[in-house]
Amino acid sequence: MKFAVTTLAFCVAALLGLGLVMLYSSSMTQVGAQYLKSQLIWSVMGLVLCVVAASADGPTLKKVAWPMFGAALVLLVLVLLPLPHGLTKKINGAHRWFILPGMRLQPSEMGKLALVLVLAWYCDRFQRHLNQFKWGLMVPVLILGSMLALIFREPDRGTTVLLAVVGVSMLLIAGVPLRLLIPPGLIAIAGLAFSILHDPMRMRRIFSWLDMENHKEGVGYQAYQAMIALGSGGWTGLGLGNGRQKLGFVPEHHTDFIFSIIGEELGLVATLLVVLAFVVILVCGIYIALHAEDLFGTMVATGVTLLISLQAWINIGVVTSALPNKGLPLPFISYGGSNLLAMLACVGLLFGVARRAARQEVSAEEVFVEETRPRQRNPFAASGA
Repeated sequence: MKFAVTTLAFCVAALLGLGLVMLYSSSMTQVGAQYLKSQLIWSVMGLVLCVVAASADGPTLKKVAWPMFGAALVLLVLVLLPLPHGLTKKINGAHRWFILPGMRLQPSEMGKLALVLVLAWYCDRFQRHLNQFKWGLMVPVLILGSMLALIFREPDRGTTVLLAVVGVSMLLIAGVPLRLLIPPGLIAIAGLAFSILHDPMRMRRIFSWLDMENHKEGVGYQAYQAMIALGSGGWTGLGLGNGRQKLGFVPEHHTDFIFSIIGEELGLVATLLVVLAFVVILVCGIYIALHAEDLFGTMVATGVTLLISLQAWINIGVVTSALPNKGLPLPFISYGGSNLLAMLACVGLLFGVARRAARQEVSAEEVFVEETRPRQRNPFAASGA
């Protein structure tokens, strides 16, 4: 367990450090390196949140799960409303952020953590009844549906799909029969396809993904330029700060498409190391989940590991044009405070599960040693003294 935790911490620290370096490189085209300064502040706050999450015990997490879930739902409703003083604003066609002085907060990031904790609590509480229609389907659908519907309404289809996959995976691992989840899953996929077919902007993105060459001057411009950045970097890259595509060619070079700038400036070797780091995080998360002290810990570790890993794979898939544009940042690397806080909180939850599992292992070893220790015979027992 110690090796898994140490490896996990090393990979997260390496990705976080790489993100700060790349944001500094991106800020070379700006005044005052504002990306780096802001991300440093968010990083410190995220590390504090990571420590808090790692220190929380199982009962405490169970107590805060539902209040956190309720607060997330309220915030997701409020972000859709035209609040006074410009607290909410439609940006790029979506209502996803609260606009505060000097920052933007995305409530769906809080929703990710809240959903994982609530589903972990639910699976632990009703484990024996998950094969029943009511407890295995109806209640989980209400929990998942309430969160996903509000995020879908923003609209944020990328996060909706991500949380749907994470939630369904947690339910299956907890013991919900696949036959119960197939019908609502098919309905959800059909509804998603219908909404995309009737959304001109999303359809243009899909067409540009299928035929990038004929859409490279329009909707597919950013994806095409990202491919140029990855290709021009070669094995070792053009050198830190020497990238050209960040000079206006890749508009979101510091957020969703920062992976392409890593490939351009640091080369294929660096991008493969990033992929390897996320693979190692996945393996460490699975190991921690398998050795958790109880089902609640297993579900928490499973949920947060899937959150980090799937978001990373989707982002890398989008940048490499293996997937159509989903608008999800690269964990620990992309610029953005809300997502960084959520991802570091996920790591803290993993550390907490590992800490409790290690403590349980130590207690079990102490009991075993005590039970197997030879008993000293009382010399007075034989004489009856």
